[in-house]
Amino acid sequence: MTAGRLVLAGTPLGRIADASDGLREALATADVIAAEDTRRLRRLAADLGVEVPGAIVSYYEAVEQARIPGLLDRVRDGATVVLVTDAGMPSVSDPGYRLVAAAAAAGLPVTCVPGPSAVITALALSGLPSDRFCFEGFLPRKAGERTRVLAELAGERRTMVFFESVHRIGEALAAMRNAFGADRPAALCRELTKTYEQVIRGSLADLVAAADAGLRGELTLVVAGAPAAPAVAPGDSELAALVEELVVAGRSRRDAVDEVAARFGLPRRTVYAAAVATRRS
Repeated sequence: MTAGRLVLAGTPLGRIADASDGLREALATADVIAAEDTRRLRRLAADLGVEVPGAIVSYYEAVEQARIPGLLDRVRDGATVVLVTDAGMPSVSDPGYRLVAAAAAAGLPVTCVPGPSAVITALALSGLPSDRFCFEGFLPRKAGERTRVLAELAGERRTMVFFESVHRIGEALAAMRNAFGADRPAALCRELTKTYEQVIRGSLADLVAAADAGLRGELTLVVAGAPAAPAVAPGDSELAALVEELVVAGRSRRDAVDEVAARFGLPRRTVYAAAVATRRS
């Protein structure tokens, strides 16, 4: 028997008019649809006016690994298995990549019905450089792990795209401000393609203020990459003065040192030593 295929199908971020004819055809002809949320899948099909004759199975993070063998068996038996997630492209910070990897390892056909992506949409709307970028997904929930990850990214020159929960966006932005510097340009995209779509552009300090005022909805954050290090690094006295300015403005001394180090692409210990030496003198 000829093997079937696995089809990754992109779904609208919000606006049903963004659904493609390819998505409609995929849903209408699939033997099996693996859906992150079966209720949302049925609602999507109804909104599209598509009857779904195939079997519908749940495919979310908690059951993802357990579902893989059965879905691959269906493909081997000649079935077309369509994978959809709640919004956007499967496997991009959503269930899917494990299934794709397993299908590829088994030598089974995998194809795609292209569709919307919050990552690319936010990047395009941000007004930030898009020639080189990286997608970092969700930051760790624990403060210590988040701080470590952001410290590793402080020198990243490419534009960065993040997903974040509305409940943690304030903490995440404050941590980015401390790690990357308050002046780092960024754009916070809210409710992309939906009725209340909003793009807030400004510095990380501006976005912290916006989060403090309250935000709702699905969020995608785009942050500019680190600027090129200056040809001549500031002297110790200038570094110390910048730290003191931030302390006077309300930053903790630790955060002020981190921010100055990020601003000039310098090791934290260099800025700390300059600040301590200047204070002693």
